[in-house]
Amino acid sequence: MSQSLMMFEQMGAKAFSQGVGQMAPYFSTIDPEVVELKPGYCELVLRNQKKVHNHLGTIHAIAMCNAAELVGGVTTDVSIPAGARWIPQGMTVKYLAKAKTDLKVVCDAKDVDFTQAGEIIVPVSAIDDEGTECFSALITMNVKHA
Repeated sequence: MSQSLMMFEQMGAKAFSQGVGQMAPYFSTIDPEVVELKPGYCELVLRNQKKVHNHLGTIHAIAMCNAAELVGGVTTDVSIPAGARWIPQGMTVKYLAKAKTDLKVVCDAKDVDFTQAGEIIVPVSAIDDEGTECFSALITMNVKHA
């Protein structure tokens, strides 16, 4: 079991989410709340709050990118073989609708082969309270095996 998954299970969602912000401080700027984590899957809540707004009063595109990198990275971390390492290499995003509510940001990578080394593409979606997909991303992770 990965150290991140063990921490999530032992600490609980709230403490784990705060800990992520301490390990990688930029993530704390969006106050993410990781609500589910397992190999191949991570889900967090990105709250619709003023500090993540753009000039239109909706969730800023880069706040959604930040959340996407977090769920994609944590999913990769808990899914790769023991001893492997990863780093994000690139991200292609689509802004599909204005984000006017809290967002459920999901990395559902059940179909991704995390056993391979090299470039792995990890999908992420951000969905609002009405079920509208506001954002999607494909994150290229560079995975190196020990």
